[in-house]
Amino acid sequence: MNILAESGKDELARVYIAETDDGKKIEFVESVQPPVPLEDKWVLILSTLFGCPVGCPFCDAGNFYEGKLTAHEILSQVDYLVSRRFPEGRIGTRRLKIQFARMGEPALNDDVLKALERLPDLYPPDILFPSVSTVAPAGREAFFDRLREVKKRLYGGRFQLQFSIHSTDEGARAWLVPVRKWGLDRIAEYGRSFHAPGERKVTLNFALARGVPVDAGVLRRLFDPDHFLIKITPVNPTYQATRNGISSQVTPGAVDCGPVRELRAAGYDVILSIGELEENHIGSNCGQHLTHYIEGAREMRDSYTYPVTQAGAA
Repeated sequence: MNILAESGKDELARVYIAETDDGKKIEFVESVQPPVPLEDKWVLILSTLFGCPVGCPFCDAGNFYEGKLTAHEILSQVDYLVSRRFPEGRIGTRRLKIQFARMGEPALNDDVLKALERLPDLYPPDILFPSVSTVAPAGREAFFDRLREVKKRLYGGRFQLQFSIHSTDEGARAWLVPVRKWGLDRIAEYGRSFHAPGERKVTLNFALARGVPVDAGVLRRLFDPDHFLIKITPVNPTYQATRNGISSQVTPGAVDCGPVRELRAAGYDVILSIGELEENHIGSNCGQHLTHYIEGAREMRDSYTYPVTQAGAA
């Protein structure tokens, strides 16, 4: 894997563009989450597909799709980030969170499961905390059955499963996630079977867009707060979101919006994951950095002004 470019700050987030041996490009990220220091938590966000076939209208990862990464290519992203940050070999964090959530829907790639099975042999199991974020594509029941088994056998409570739902209205979900996928009732059934007492609850993620309904009553009928928690994130200002006129209902200055209050009143633990505004300038939103890199290359590299540090440059 050859690193082509990078952007960001070590104390916040750094995005990498890499090219695999067959000439395909991916991006991946390392980040810390202030005010939590690196010594307590370090987050790696990996690509699992070359692009993404889902094509969500607010995500830049769906601009193209060129196939699946192998388990080796997935784990090579971890290897590079660990060797860069900790060249002496000892990983200096108490919690290494590895998110299969960058470019690509992870449930479409069986090698994600192979990578999850290999991770405890490569890195200290006691600090590993994997996370899989999915839209629950239809027809992938075998993947999810095996994912549950891998979690139970290797990770137990040190595992986060997140379903990207974005709306309780199926028409809005069809627009925001334009692929055949499980309905909310099927997600609820699987989530209950996945979660065990004492483990981290299954996360229901909503990138809260303006005008998109989130009905706490609908959620409460299906998703027991004993098994599920809610994560609210903004719609990031990606190229696709801008082109499609999708704006965020949640901003750093106005986080206590109506849906958040209603969800808490319904008994849910609600996590507001806003992030840092500077990450938008870094380009650490999914697919954004690679999209700009590719478009910039087409427009001639010598006139490209986006703040990217070429690999190997000072």
